[in-house]
Amino acid sequence: MKLLEPDAPQVSQHELQAMAYSDPLTGLGNRYRLRDKIRMLAAERASDPAPFTIGVANIDGFKPINDLFGVEAGDEILCQVAHRLKACVPDGAVVTRHDGDEFAFVLPLVFERSGAERIGYMIKDVLSAPYDLGDRNVRLSSSFGFAIYPFAGEEFEDLLKSAETALYRSKRRGSGQITVYSREIAQEMKRATQLEQALRNAIITDAVDVHFQPIVRLSDATVLGFEALARWNDPDLGFVSPAVFVPLAEERGFIDALSETLLRKAAQTALSWPRELFLSFNLSSAQLMDPTTAENILSILRRVGLDPRRVELEITETAVMTSADTAQRIISELQQAGVRISLDDFGTGQSSLGRLRDFSFDKVKIDRAFVSRISTDRPSEHIIKAIVAMCDGLDLEVVAEGIEDKTEAEKLRNLGCAMGQGYFYGRPVDAAATHRYLQENYRDMSASGREFG
Repeated sequence: MKLLEPDAPQVSQHELQAMAYSDPLTGLGNRYRLRDKIRMLAAERASDPAPFTIGVANIDGFKPINDLFGVEAGDEILCQVAHRLKACVPDGAVVTRHDGDEFAFVLPLVFERSGAERIGYMIKDVLSAPYDLGDRNVRLSSSFGFAIYPFAGEEFEDLLKSAETALYRSKRRGSGQITVYSREIAQEMKRATQLEQALRNAIITDAVDVHFQPIVRLSDATVLGFEALARWNDPDLGFVSPAVFVPLAEERGFIDALSETLLRKAAQTALSWPRELFLSFNLSSAQLMDPTTAENILSILRRVGLDPRRVELEITETAVMTSADTAQRIISELQQAGVRISLDDFGTGQSSLGRLRDFSFDKVKIDRAFVSRISTDRPSEHIIKAIVAMCDGLDLEVVAEGIEDKTEAEKLRNLGCAMGQGYFYGRPVDAAATHRYLQENYRDMSASGREFG
């Protein structure tokens, strides 16, 4: 049997080695090239360990580009990123591409933190310029993690791991961030990993709880429904704020499991309320990027037996715009099943009026930042008045969040706001305390002795 045809071109050993060390898409070196360069530098400086720096860069929000414009457009952007990196790194630097949208570079003449940060900001600016896709331009930001030899590791694997730890911290802080590895950052990431494991275990053991805060009619304080809020009290960690563990679940990719557990618990509790009361539940930005979200939610409601018409889902403008087309389809599917959609934190986004035009919301929630200043800040009062008038014209219901005293409640009522929630009307409490709250405050139940069920 012949392995090669007689006229097949022969590939030299040099060419085979070059292929093994190259990224076929961009022509940059790959992970093996990065490894060899770092080992060579470390060996050269073994007797007098002068520092050098490695960096890892990741394109923020790259996946939606592939989803929206196709893989070819994504590949074109990666090639443009590679070209820009080669053009802007200092002499003597090596640029490589790893999996997906992650790039790395070795900076032999960058010796300390400030130099790494300076290079990072320069590269960040270069990569933030528009990318030409022929019929359109796309803007993207980038996140960076840097590690300095030998302080962040003396071996290739340790040094790269340190740079990736720094990159991960940058991604946690938001898009376009730059982090240089330190022991403090390593400890912070270690704590986050410990928290992640504890939270995963809490989800499996059903230890994450749901509390409920009443939403009332402002004219007479009648309860209309409850917002479900996540609560977690760990035996070892104590109370962990949802402002900490919910974003962590999003970042580590298990927000769906957390959300489905909470929705199931909340829906089961809502079954025992009077049927005219609604359940309000928050969706994350990650869920609004997942095309299966609507079916997952409706499936949970079907299994529990809760009428979708009793459910309101709260979403933020930021979450909607992360993947607008997918979010629109999810919202439409849910509304067709009877679920109502509420735009949360209204007034804090950059283009909220455009969202009201483009998406078919049922309700708007005025952010607590305006409500808390309604008694002392005239502009906040006028903003609320304008929001209420606009929503009235658009046939949208309005809820004011964060009402903490009688004065705020009266002002909102006088401005025409129909619904509200906040500590003045009730703090978030567990299912049993919500039962007692309804018995004491819900007119139909207290008057008739009506029980749950």
